[in-house]
Amino acid sequence: MDIYNIRATIRNTSFLSTFFRKDRDGKIKISYRMKRWIVIISIHLLFFLSFFIDIQTLEGTLNGSRFLGFHLIDVFTTLEMFAAEHHLHTNIIIGVTTIIIFYLLVGGRSYCAWVCPYGLLSEIGEKLHDKLVAKKIIKDRKFDHRVKYLFWSMFLILSATTGYLVFETFNVVGILSRFITYGWSLALVWVLVVFLIEVFYSRRAWCSYVCPVGTTYGMIGKASALRVEWNDNCDHCMVCHDVCFENQVLEITKAKYDKQRAEKSITREYITGADCTLCGRCIDVCHTDALKFDFRLKSIV
Repeated sequence: MDIYNIRATIRNTSFLSTFFRKDRDGKIKISYRMKRWIVIISIHLLFFLSFFIDIQTLEGTLNGSRFLGFHLIDVFTTLEMFAAEHHLHTNIIIGVTTIIIFYLLVGGRSYCAWVCPYGLLSEIGEKLHDKLVAKKIIKDRKFDHRVKYLFWSMFLILSATTGYLVFETFNVVGILSRFITYGWSLALVWVLVVFLIEVFYSRRAWCSYVCPVGTTYGMIGKASALRVEWNDNCDHCMVCHDVCFENQVLEITKAKYDKQRAEKSITREYITGADCTLCGRCIDVCHTDALKFDFRLKSIV
């Protein structure tokens, strides 16, 4: 991916080319997309090996696991359990507290980009969806991103009223995680249905509008220390906006905000939207080096 000679939008780049990028000196480096795929595949390989050959490193699934014997519990799963049972066991409290502290440091919805296995399928679906839109076979449908808070509330209410973790019946993340660790399940048909909806109907529909797991991590992410930082090298080409998984978080890259920034002498800003997944795609495609990762607490570390 040569970002200095082409506008590296989804449409202008092949999927495989986005795993690498040329720097200003012409050297080829792996992109953040490649790094994310390596991390996600490595995590789930550990889940698989821990179960099948009993290496006891990362045991369980993304809902609940043990890393080197230490309990880790997904935050939304914990909320569901509390809603259904009205109490939490000590190991669950310890496990979820550890997860919350970790994501407060590295960025809440980084879970979606760096851990979630469905994210890999969704990225493939995104490319297929864009091809179909370009050929005018389908329309690009977008909805209000705030609808995800309705789903978040609805699934917790259902847990509270039924005493059952209702969302786990539909949770494509949990279904895939269990498939990777324990083997095939008929529930994979639902994963395929969701994938096809994203390809033929609405880009990244599950992640953007439904998944309460990502919504929960987004709530944590609002206060997280690791953020993407924008600077005034930006020429407002909007390529970053095109490739972003949740492009509403990149509103500050639009030229219309330049006047008010100039009035306040602002040359740098953090992308603070709760939906930012810290996927690094915006950094990968920025030809002016106007975006980078920054640790907001570095001054006190």
